[in-house]
Amino acid sequence: MELPIIFLMMVFSYALVADRRVPNAINNFRWQSFFLFLLTLLLGFKEKELALILVAGLLFGLKVVAIPYFLQRTHKELKASDDLGYFLDPQLSMVLLLVLSYLSWTFVHSLFPACDRLQLVMLTSSFIMAISGMILMVLRMTALAQIIGLLVMENGLFLLASSLSGGMPFFVETAVFFDVFVSVIISGVFVYRIKKYFTHIDVNKLSRLRG
Repeated sequence: MELPIIFLMMVFSYALVADRRVPNAINNFRWQSFFLFLLTLLLGFKEKELALILVAGLLFGLKVVAIPYFLQRTHKELKASDDLGYFLDPQLSMVLLLVLSYLSWTFVHSLFPACDRLQLVMLTSSFIMAISGMILMVLRMTALAQIIGLLVMENGLFLLASSLSGGMPFFVETAVFFDVFVSVIISGVFVYRIKKYFTHIDVNKLSRLRG
């Protein structure tokens, strides 16, 4: 049951890298977070861990509902272009992610040869998710795309912690989730102010303002 969910999370990682529009990227992040929620909930019931079930509830509330809603609302209020903008074409970004995915699979196999298949797939998927978030942060021009990239990277790190140790302690997870949520709100406020004063949120153009 876990493998199809992990596969779908990877699919949405590739979809995020291939996206050209902000609304699509937000929706794909929401779906990736939804399947991460399902996996966490399934593991919580399977291992009879109340903390994991509570963490799954936080995942759903923050990353499936609250954060995507906030990002969509911010994007609408900015009245900015839907175009994500990119330093590297999405097709080439996809090729880059495929190559890095293969390297991740090879690295995980060499580093954890004694792990079972499910754990190997979870570890590989966590690396792919983190790398896809990094690609969004580095190779996309708009500030909103980079915020989404940060969130996708955090999804990958969460999956990595879950696959290695069954997840971090509940209170640590709670603190991390709220830190991420507050960070997204603060980032959204800064993006709104940048748009107000500079009429765009293209970080490539903003970098030219440096003296």
